[in-house]
Amino acid sequence: MTRKDMPEKTPKTARVRRGDDVPLSGLSDRRVALLGYGNQGRAHALNLRDSKIDVRVGAREGVGALTARRDGFKTMSLAEATRDADLVILALPDEAQPALFRDEIRPNLSPGATIGFLHGFAIHHDMLDVPEGIGVVMIAPKGPGVTLRDRFVEGAGIPCLLSVHAESARGDAEALALGWAAGLGCGRAAVLDTTFADETETDLFGEQVILCGGLNALVIAAYETLVDAGYPPELAYIECCHEVKQVADLIQERGLAGMRAAISNTAEFGAYEAMKVLDNDGLRAQFSTILEDIRNGSFADRMVDDHRGGGKAMNRARMDTASHSIEETGRFVRSLMPPLDDKSREDL
Repeated sequence: MTRKDMPEKTPKTARVRRGDDVPLSGLSDRRVALLGYGNQGRAHALNLRDSKIDVRVGAREGVGALTARRDGFKTMSLAEATRDADLVILALPDEAQPALFRDEIRPNLSPGATIGFLHGFAIHHDMLDVPEGIGVVMIAPKGPGVTLRDRFVEGAGIPCLLSVHAESARGDAEALALGWAAGLGCGRAAVLDTTFADETETDLFGEQVILCGGLNALVIAAYETLVDAGYPPELAYIECCHEVKQVADLIQERGLAGMRAAISNTAEFGAYEAMKVLDNDGLRAQFSTILEDIRNGSFADRMVDDHRGGGKAMNRARMDTASHSIEETGRFVRSLMPPLDDKSREDL
């Protein structure tokens, strides 16, 4: 049986909340500890503070701590920030969470407190030993930190995902999560209920097959195909890499059909022809293999093992990709283009 013969599955529908259904009151008179001050952490801390929430910042010494102090926060250790906090938000790298939680966060959690995550990875893969009675929630904004902050300042917001994985002994985990979402401004847009499993698996899958892995593979393969066929590298880069943003912006603003309506008839007809070749059962089988690798925990195991071993596989891959000829060509092409504004550069 091919994929075309398979009956379509009925998708799950997420509950959507906004406005008065996302009350800030859940965080009123509560103490929030924000651990980590990177791209997302900074936006969370600033938005919560501007929402009149009592937020303290725990950050390891480095760029993050320096930035937090420049933003007017008094920084402290992760352990100190955790003590007496009602909601402890972990804005820390996935691979760093197990050791930091074990050594600095868990011993200092107040009974009945709630821990909050921006991504479900560590909880879904059972990497943290969470004590009984501690609430476990997630607020995952669907956009980079700079966008979360900019929309908040404009009086708007971006959607987020919400999950209550475990209720706290105090019974206030969901109220804290809703207050957190409201304090970020996400209630102005939409709050979609989900689970840690669904968020983790769909997020990783999207990153790997489209946003980061798939797009990289397509761009490099297409670039090499043109260069190997004798075309100038600069033209290959412009057509196969630089113009991706133009199409991505159209998709974000109008959807796939809207994008196709905005391009030339030649480009649209060519897209349909190429899709017949590229979208085949072999591709779907590869997607299924990658999804299963995520769902059965194999990907998480490899990532954690590599981190524990000093990141050898990650560093080797970084060096290999950085040395590809497309990088030198890209630098030259970008030097010919109008400069990106400062805000756009922050997340490149």
